[in-house]
Amino acid sequence: MPPVRLSILIPVYNEAHSIRAVLNRVAAAVTQVPTELIVVDDGSRDASCQEVEAFAKEHPEVLLTLLQHPQNAGKGAAIRTALAKAEGEFCIIQDADFEYDPADYPKLLAPLLSGEADVVMGSRFMSHSARRPLGFWQAVANRVLSALAGMAAGIEISDVETGYKAFRTSLGKSVPLRSQRFGLDPELIIQLARRHARFMEVPISYRGRTAEQGKKIGVSDAFSGVATIIRTRLFSASHTDPAADMLGAMSGARRFNQWMADTISPWVQGDAIELGAGIGNLTVLLATHCRSYLATDTDPDHISELRSRTAYRPNVKLGRCELSNSSDVAPLRQTADTVICLNVLEHVADDLLGLNNIHECLRPGGTAIILVPQGQSAFGTLDEVLEHKRRYSEDELRRKMSDAGFEVKHLIEFNRATWPGWYLNSKILRKRTLSRFQLTFFDLSVPLWRKIDRALPWPPTSLIAIGMATGKHAAK
Repeated sequence: MPPVRLSILIPVYNEAHSIRAVLNRVAAAVTQVPTELIVVDDGSRDASCQEVEAFAKEHPEVLLTLLQHPQNAGKGAAIRTALAKAEGEFCIIQDADFEYDPADYPKLLAPLLSGEADVVMGSRFMSHSARRPLGFWQAVANRVLSALAGMAAGIEISDVETGYKAFRTSLGKSVPLRSQRFGLDPELIIQLARRHARFMEVPISYRGRTAEQGKKIGVSDAFSGVATIIRTRLFSASHTDPAADMLGAMSGARRFNQWMADTISPWVQGDAIELGAGIGNLTVLLATHCRSYLATDTDPDHISELRSRTAYRPNVKLGRCELSNSSDVAPLRQTADTVICLNVLEHVADDLLGLNNIHECLRPGGTAIILVPQGQSAFGTLDEVLEHKRRYSEDELRRKMSDAGFEVKHLIEFNRATWPGWYLNSKILRKRTLSRFQLTFFDLSVPLWRKIDRALPWPPTSLIAIGMATGKHAAK
């Protein structure tokens, strides 16, 4: 069987009367795409589970996984269980009733398959076909939640509570989801928007149910949705991986990122390569200085975020390159006037090899801009979470750059302001994540720190080396 491209996530709670027919419609709609159906029976008290098992026996050609919750936990919990098991490239959430028509799957999948979007939402309010209207108060609640969720996500949303959401599976798995019930709908959208996902809405058909006909969402879910929006926007991490979450948190530190960009921009010019661009916190600020700008990373989700953030910058290209892999670097040999490598070298086991590879990318006389953490005495739990191999002294950085064939023109002590906080959190309190509150407060005060940073009486958090590529080169 070819690799699964689509995972259909189907939460079920007391839908014995409809689930087998829904599964038949789903199976008929996905015959052209290798698909798996992941059904989560969320503690049903009727024969829903038996109906799913009967369908599986009747259709052995359908790849179906049935998972069971011992008791009802809510739609959000069921979706999380299904998503954890998904192996497809893309996911679609499918309710176990007849409100949504699987015949709309091609509309949802087309922008994903073409690479135009990372998330596609089926909107009941864009539809040009006939639809049953929502109940009045349900419609009011949906409009309010859509407006609030859109405000929190920074995008316009016409139908946040739609039951049809399709997205890249790796992206969905990488965001933390906590909602048990219908709060999952705004939570998922806000979390994906924080990851700079590219959204698209498409019109779908809809045949709504009333509470008498089995509709399970209620007034309490509307209030819960508002609470979820506030909690997700202000307090939730944006990544399940702690190291990636710190990187994501830094994307919101706009004043600090601008400070870093302003510090190194005098040396950024011509054809530039950024090795280890991450999600593009500096890419979007530095690319304007260059004729061409190649931003590279090794993480597919990071590259996807880069693609979203640089979509309208024609001089920016994206690529995959691992700093310690000479084969990855070989096609880039002598193609750059500037190589930018910020907070990357400390992750490389053989950092001299990494510096040699940076040298390989540069034309003779080209400039390398290397930013690394300073001070091995400050190495602590945050460094461990970030998978740092070391922190550098000025002497060590100068020596290794010289060994790799660079003439160090400038060595800048950067960002003394955060040294006490880093030392306190990482060495003394032994925290394993950055406080978003602390980061926000610091970012607000960056204009002050920029003015007094050089006068602060303690070491810098980072070192920035500006090196010119010479003919001298270390043995590999």
